[in-house]
Amino acid sequence: MFSKACEYGIKATLFIALQSLQDQRVNLKDIAKEINSPVAFTAKILQQLAKNNIVDSVKGPTGGFQIEKKRIDKIRLSEIVSAIDGDAIYKGCGLGLKECNANKPCPLHNKFAIIRDDLKEMLEGTSLYELATGLEVGLTFLKR
Repeated sequence: MFSKACEYGIKATLFIALQSLQDQRVNLKDIAKEINSPVAFTAKILQQLAKNNIVDSVKGPTGGFQIEKKRIDKIRLSEIVSAIDGDAIYKGCGLGLKECNANKPCPLHNKFAIIRDDLKEMLEGTSLYELATGLEVGLTFLKR
């Protein structure tokens, strides 16, 4: 459903949020290792997230990535998805057709529209804090 970059972006942002809640910055290599992603690919993803003001990049020997604690509850999962994948997930065809709309629907159009709407609602209604605290107390996991 999400691109691989978006999946890594969500995982990276969650890891950074979790560390930020403990007043710690994390470096690129630690993030890449934690989310099992190549370092160069992770760097490009983090660059997009920083450009979209989701994570903060701090340069220097004690630098790394962080998110201000007060912002963690304000960031929605939809913002991360939008920063990496744009809004195509809300507009795309369930069968991958280029031209699918209410006037020229594919066989899945009406059913898939409901799923897209529910997905949008879920992404917009889920905060980074909610996900990070689930990780923190061991209710949810980033690794298998």
